[in-house]
Amino acid sequence: MSDMIDKQGKLKLEIKDFASDQDPRWCPGCGDYAVLSQMKKILPNLGTPKENIVFVSGIGCSSRFPYYVDVFGLHGIHGRAPVIASGIKLANPNLKVFVFTGDGDGLSIGGNHFIHLCRRNIDITVVLFNNRIYGLTKGQYSPTSLKGQITKSSPYGTIENAFNPVQMALASGASFVARSIDRNPKHLAKVLDAASRHKGTSFVEIYQNCVIFNDGTFSKYTDSDKKKDNIIEMNPGEPYIFGANNDKVLNWNGFDFDIEDYDTTKEDSYLRHDERHGHASMEFMLASMSQNNNLPTPIGIFRHENDATYDDNLINQINEVKMKKGVGNLKDLLFSGNTWTVE
Repeated sequence: MSDMIDKQGKLKLEIKDFASDQDPRWCPGCGDYAVLSQMKKILPNLGTPKENIVFVSGIGCSSRFPYYVDVFGLHGIHGRAPVIASGIKLANPNLKVFVFTGDGDGLSIGGNHFIHLCRRNIDITVVLFNNRIYGLTKGQYSPTSLKGQITKSSPYGTIENAFNPVQMALASGASFVARSIDRNPKHLAKVLDAASRHKGTSFVEIYQNCVIFNDGTFSKYTDSDKKKDNIIEMNPGEPYIFGANNDKVLNWNGFDFDIEDYDTTKEDSYLRHDERHGHASMEFMLASMSQNNNLPTPIGIFRHENDATYDDNLINQINEVKMKKGVGNLKDLLFSGNTWTVE
């Protein structure tokens, strides 16, 4: 451990320190490789010892993550990663806990657990890979599959409305909510780093391409000739500028969003992004743009608030009770009240 401490006494880790002895087993070209690469890049900069980092996952292609990074990990059952991660964090609040999940694992059988994790604001980072399909089980439609999508389990097109993961996280009370894309590595690394440093429930939705069962579902956000007209990168304090030549801007007319030609002489009149002091109504409006084909889709941080965490509140409550009643004794508790002996 001593060779990992620099002259200033700070922990010094490199990307290679997080390489496991397992070879990633995803399909060639899968977006999961990009997420893994950016995750390994940001981990050394967190200043957290490897033995204090825990990766938890459920079931799905994304849920193989714990095998591919040399930290403590637990591969749980379908949809239960938020529950397992919550238990780990509450048992040892000093740990940095991550959940890696997919749109199927996290929003179908795991949807209820995800909601309550966000509601409690437990200090856990949730990374959700959204490829709008069940990949591991070979191509059934998922909670985020688009209405009308042809899949193995919807041969005539799904008739369900799709979940919006960002809206779900916002409505459930997560204190950090963001979105990025697997094929935008710099942006992805920046968002993952910010989410990892946040204290509270941080949620990152990643648009992730499944090359086998749903290839190209996010092509308008990744193809070089389309992405600039269809993506807005949200930056604190800046207008919502986009377009191939940065010549368009999203503005608010009092009732809805308008797309205008960007004019530098009108800078003061443009709506500006505020992730830390934003209003819930605006957060939801921005999140809903991904479901409107006439508007570009925002990526970046929708919400970044500081709020008391469940784990801190729990520790404080326990300490308060100890101050009032003293430290308990398990034996006294077990033998208190009416007891009997079976002979």
